Amino acid sequence: MPHSRWISRSTLLLAGVFAAAALTACGGSSNPAPTGSSSSTTGSATATTKPGGTAGTPKPGTTPEISDAAAAQLCDMIKPELSNWRVQGPTLGRIGLNALVHEWALRNGGINGAVLADKPIVDRLTTKSCPDVQKEAIQALELPDLASGLAF
Repeated sequence: MPHSRWISRSTLLLAGVFAAAALTACGGSSNPAPTGSSSSTTGSATATTKPGGTAGTPKPGTTPEISDAAAAQLCDMIKPELSNWRVQGPTLGRIGLNALVHEWALRNGGINGAVLADKPIVDRLTTKSCPDVQKEAIQALELPDLASGLAF
């Protein structure tokens, strides 16, 4: 049955995203340099850093500087999910939105904390870069705006 495949994939993705976010938020590693990874990603956003060295947590009153390329990447990640969200319905679709935004934030400098502190940034970016995709996502997820669907 197709729905069970989507549900299990979404559930696994969400569990992985939350685990990665928890590790990022803890910042407990004494060696911040990446180790043993054969893949490379290029961060397109600039995360702020607290004096203690925790990346991704913005200073009060600041938001990360997010490039146009990073905003376009967010749009490119949302667009193919629209049909899935329409089929899955708003409840599962919102889980998918959260997982997708977490993954995008991790890819772009680990700015998950900054996005959490300023959820409307997702709407500002998508309004500027892909207003049609944003509108379709809002309709599919039955939300007033994308920020309302972010629970992380």
